[in-house]
Amino acid sequence: MASGQPALTSLPVVPAPLRAAAKNDGIPVSEGFQLRQVGCEDPRIVEAFDRFVDRTSRATGMVQKIEALSPAPTVTIACGGKGSAWPSLGEDESYRLDVGSAGVVLSVPEAAGALRGLATLFQLVAPGPNGFEIRGASVEDRPRFPWRGLLLDSSRHFLPVSVVKRTLDAMEVVKLNVLHWHLSDDQGFRVESRVFPRLHGAGSDGLFYTQEEVADVVEYARRRGIRVVPEFDVPGHATSWFVGYPELASEPGPYQIERRFGIFDPAMDPGREEVYAFLDRFVSEMAALFPDPYFHVGGDEVNGNAWARSASVGGFREKMGLADSAAVQAHFSRRLLEILKGHRKKMIGWDEVLHADLDRDVVVQSYRWHRKLVEAANRGNPSLLSSGYYLDLMFSAAWHYGVDPLGGEAAALPPEKQGLVLGGEACMWTEFATAENVEAKIWPRAAAIAERLWSVASIVSVDDMYRRLSLVSEKLEAIGSTHLQSRGSMIRRLTGVGPEARSLEILAEVVEPVKEYARVESGRYTSQTPLVRLVDLALPESDEARRFSSEVDAFVVAVRSGTGSAQAKAGGLREKLAGWRVNDTHLAPVLGRGGLLGEIRGVSENLTRSAQVAIEAIDLLVSGRAPSRAWIDRNLITLAEAARPKAEVILAVVPAIRRLVDAAAAFGDGKTQGAAGSTTSDRKSVV
Repeated sequence: MASGQPALTSLPVVPAPLRAAAKNDGIPVSEGFQLRQVGCEDPRIVEAFDRFVDRTSRATGMVQKIEALSPAPTVTIACGGKGSAWPSLGEDESYRLDVGSAGVVLSVPEAAGALRGLATLFQLVAPGPNGFEIRGASVEDRPRFPWRGLLLDSSRHFLPVSVVKRTLDAMEVVKLNVLHWHLSDDQGFRVESRVFPRLHGAGSDGLFYTQEEVADVVEYARRRGIRVVPEFDVPGHATSWFVGYPELASEPGPYQIERRFGIFDPAMDPGREEVYAFLDRFVSEMAALFPDPYFHVGGDEVNGNAWARSASVGGFREKMGLADSAAVQAHFSRRLLEILKGHRKKMIGWDEVLHADLDRDVVVQSYRWHRKLVEAANRGNPSLLSSGYYLDLMFSAAWHYGVDPLGGEAAALPPEKQGLVLGGEACMWTEFATAENVEAKIWPRAAAIAERLWSVASIVSVDDMYRRLSLVSEKLEAIGSTHLQSRGSMIRRLTGVGPEARSLEILAEVVEPVKEYARVESGRYTSQTPLVRLVDLALPESDEARRFSSEVDAFVVAVRSGTGSAQAKAGGLREKLAGWRVNDTHLAPVLGRGGLLGEIRGVSENLTRSAQVAIEAIDLLVSGRAPSRAWIDRNLITLAEAARPKAEVILAVVPAIRRLVDAAAAFGDGKTQGAAGSTTSDRKSVV
C-alpha cells in the first residue's frame, strides 16, 4: 500500500483516492471475470459487480461474461458486514483495492465500500500495450464528506425517468451519494398524490411521476448506494400547489401554473390550521414513498408581498406578535418541523430557514456562500454548501473545483464546528435545460465537484483535474450518458446532415452560453420556450477554447524565451486558426436562411475576424517585427466587439487571442528578447 503524499493522481480516477500507487502488473480484459465474495453476501454487491462487468463490455467493445470457472480473472470482495440495507448518512464507504496480475482484491468494512471500490475499478479499465486492461494499482480510499449530492430539478422542465436513471448511473461512477430531487415549484408539481390528486392533476400539465415510478427510482438509487431526498418547496415557490388547492394560499385564487421564471408573490397561508392539516397528510403520503430520513422543505425566496397584502395574515401576525415576514416564515417552519418529526423525518431547508430558535437537527443548505453555512454551524446546525456548485450558471469545472465547503469563512470554524459541515451538493436547475441537453450541462463538470467533496483538500491541481475529467467523461459516455452526443443531434436538427453540420459544430466548439442569470434576466423565456438554439446546444465550458488557451500560453513562453520550439508551436496554432478563419464561409449557406441560425451570423463573423487577428499577431511574434500603434488599437477594438455576447453566447477563444495581441504589443517595446534571441530595439513597425 502506498504511503506518503495523499492521492497520487497519476491514476485515471475521479475522485482522486486518498492514497494510491500505480503498479506495473495489470489484468488483461479478455472475455470475463468471476466474483468471489468473502464475508457478507449483500445482493447489492453482486449487482454492482454485474454492472462493472457490463460497463467494462461497453467501455471496451469486448463482450464480457461473468465466468464461474477459471481462467477468468477473479475479483475477490472481502466484506466485514452488510451495513444498512438502505444507504444512510455517515455509513462506511471506505475501501482498499489491490489490482495485480493475480487478480483483484477489494476489502471493505461494509457493502457501501464495495460499491465505491467497484466504481474505481471500472475507471481503471483502459487501453494497454496489448489491448484493454485493468491498470495495476494499490488504493486506499475513503470520503472526506459524508454528504455528496446532486440536485436535479424536475419542476421547471420535466425530466423523464430514463434521464433520472442515467444520472444515477453517472453519480455512482463518481461516488456522489445523494440525489436531491426537486419535485415541486411554481412551474410544476411532479409527483402523483393519491391523497390530494389535484396537486399533480391540475399542477403538472400531465407531466408527473407516478408513485410506481418514484418507487422504481428510489430502489434504483438504493442499489447504487445513493440516497434520494425529495424537495417539495413551501411556503413560497408553491404556485403549482395552488392551482388545484387555492385555499392553501394566503390570497384567493384562481391560480395557474407559472410559465415564467423568477421569484413570485404567492405563498401558503401561515395562519390557517387547515394548511398544516393538509401538509400533515401530504407528508405522511410522501414519507412512505421516500424512505430516507431527510425531507427537504425548500423555504427559499419568500418575498412576503402576499402576506403583506393579506388582512388575515396581518391579523395573525398581530395575534402572534410576529414582527415581520421573516418571523412569519419562522413560525411556519416550526409548525412544519413538528409535522415532519411526527413522521420521523428530519428537515432540510435552504438557508432562509435559519432563525433564532431553529431546532438543532435541521440541516441548513447554503446557497448564499459560506456566510450562511458558517452561521448555521456556529448555531450548532448541520449544514451543506451549494453556493459555488450551481451547474446551471455555466461556470467552468475549474471554477467549481476551487470552491471548498470548508474554504472561505468556513476555514476559521473550530474543528467541532467544521464537523457540522456535512458536505455539499451540485445543483442543476432546469430553467434552460430539458431532457435533451440536461446531461451535457451536468457532466463532466459535476465530477469535479464530486472530487472536491470526496478527496482530501490538498488535491488542487486544475491541470491534473482536467486530464482525469476527460477520461471519466468517456467512461460516463460508455455507460449511457448522453452528455457528449446531445450536441451533435441538436446541430443536425438545425443544419441537416450536410457539411454545414460540421461547420456549425466548429463554431459551437468555441462558444459558451452567457453566465449566471443573464438569460433569466432577459425576461424573454417561459417554461414553454423551445430550447433549440446555439446557446442551448453550446456546452457550459469550451474544451477547445481551454486547449487553445494553453497552446497560446506555451507559444508566448517559447517566443519570449527565444527557444526554437516557437516556430513549431506557431504552425499548430496557424493551422487551427486558418480553419476558424474560413469557417464562416462554409457556414454561410445555412446562416443565410435566417430562422434559428440567422441570429448567430455575428458570432460566426467575429470568429473569422478574431482568427485573422490571431494569425497576424503570431506572424509578428515569430518574425520579431513590432506592431504599429494603429494595428494594436484597431485589433483591440475588433476583439472587444468579438468578446461581447451575441445570441446569448460568448466567443470563448477571444481572451487567448487578446493575450497574443498583448504579447505582440509588449514584444515591440524594445526591451524583450525575440524568438531568435535578438533584441527588438531595431524592429520596424508593421501597420
